[in-house]
Amino acid sequence: GLYLLTSMALAAGVVRLAQKTTLVHDMGCIETLARVDVLCVDKTGTVTENKMTVEDVVPLCPERFEESDIRLIMADYVAAMRADNDTMAALRRYFTGEVKQPAVKAVPFTSAKKFGGVSFHEDETYLLGAPDVLLGERGGKYAKQIDAYSAKGCRVLLLGLYDGDPEDERPEAGLMPIALILLSNKIREEAPDTFKYFAAQGVAIKVISGDNALAVSEVAKRAGIRGAENYVDARTLETDEDIAEAVERYTVFGRVTPDQKRRFVRALKAAGHTVAMTGDGVNDVLALKEADCSVAMASGSDAACQVSHIVLLESNFAAMPSVVAEGRRVINNIERSASLFLVKNIFSFLLSLFSVVLMITYPMEPSQISLISMFTIGVPGFFLAFQPNKERIQGHFLTNVFLKALPAGLTDVLMVGALVVFGKTFDVNTTDISTAATMLLLIVGFIILFNICKPVNIFRGVVWGGCLTGCILCIIFLPKLFAITGMSTKCIMLFVVFSIATEAVLRYLTLLVKGLQKGYRKIRHREEEI
Repeated sequence: GLYLLTSMALAAGVVRLAQKTTLVHDMGCIETLARVDVLCVDKTGTVTENKMTVEDVVPLCPERFEESDIRLIMADYVAAMRADNDTMAALRRYFTGEVKQPAVKAVPFTSAKKFGGVSFHEDETYLLGAPDVLLGERGGKYAKQIDAYSAKGCRVLLLGLYDGDPEDERPEAGLMPIALILLSNKIREEAPDTFKYFAAQGVAIKVISGDNALAVSEVAKRAGIRGAENYVDARTLETDEDIAEAVERYTVFGRVTPDQKRRFVRALKAAGHTVAMTGDGVNDVLALKEADCSVAMASGSDAACQVSHIVLLESNFAAMPSVVAEGRRVINNIERSASLFLVKNIFSFLLSLFSVVLMITYPMEPSQISLISMFTIGVPGFFLAFQPNKERIQGHFLTNVFLKALPAGLTDVLMVGALVVFGKTFDVNTTDISTAATMLLLIVGFIILFNICKPVNIFRGVVWGGCLTGCILCIIFLPKLFAITGMSTKCIMLFVVFSIATEAVLRYLTLLVKGLQKGYRKIRHREEEI
């Protein structure tokens, strides 16, 4: 029953997410996403809109290259490159014009090198990419100017004339800077509210980007990401120890390579975090595969969509809160319903041992167990599993379920066991004892069901009241079907006494279990501090 309930709840979650234009590749990721406490995001497409625009062109050598010359060079440059990313598409829209000379060699931009290049003939090669990578140690001359643009949230690209091959790994020695090209992305309108939601839910945001760390930090600040002022250049993080320390300390990471993204995710997981990763490009695939839950934008590459657990079909990051809320609804409700199932398991197991040890007949009939299961477990568990529930998930699933079910299971065993012993002592017949035990278990079951329905709303009240009404009707009109027979005066007296004691026993056992759980947490906390 619990397996069927879980499968149906997860399937219903997938359908609900599909209605919100979210495609789920793996049903199990619904639980994982609900437990996420660190969310790694890229700047472009997540914090900002996908569409990038060129803001300005800043000549660095105006005596030799005027802005009109730069536009001609860039028109030839973009014509030689494929518009396979947002940056190149923006450059192609801005630098239009007739192609003056065809390229003899073109090396596309890569996330690893942070620049690309085009050769038009043997003595004319242009490189375009990150200024700090292309200039290297000579970057100090332009550092103040570049930082000023980065502080405004602009992405800064350097165009340079290069005396060498565009495939060279370190081109700074033979590079002559020509111009700075400033690009920007508009921050998504819904981004601040989305990040505010995650902050309220205790989910830490890590912005991982290939752009300049200062520029990414500025954009993250404007998007309302908590701790965005804490940024670092990923090129300074060389060892796994450096990365492990940085992922806990910083929020924004710039100049990150694809392999570093994967190492960041691994470091966060090693620190005990449940990590979700969003991405849309081929360079995100390694990190997406490594994350506990991966989320891709449908507008991104096919590779990213294929390896991800969840695909946002409208490529809108604002859908993430509803995805997380759906995961929490499913898991919280399954956890709530599972405790109902486990109460019966604990009771049945311990009462079987009780019967073996005392060498007495098991006091319950299968039809009586069916009545109890139907109205205190099966029917209410099914309906409660589909209730809205946005509470944060804490602790281990099985531990939570077991601790919720343990007081009720023990109460059932103690009350029914005592009832059987007293019934035998006062010579009450077996049939009456069985009926009294059934009624007693129904009382405990409905007390537990009422506690699980808290806080009671109209829907939960109807479920509880409907199950109670159905149970009473079955006892009145179908007593033989469920083996409910008349009880003697002795049995009625025992039943009344134990019914009155049931609520107190259940309450004190619940307090005892909670006290033991709290004490265990304190011991664990002290051990961790030591």
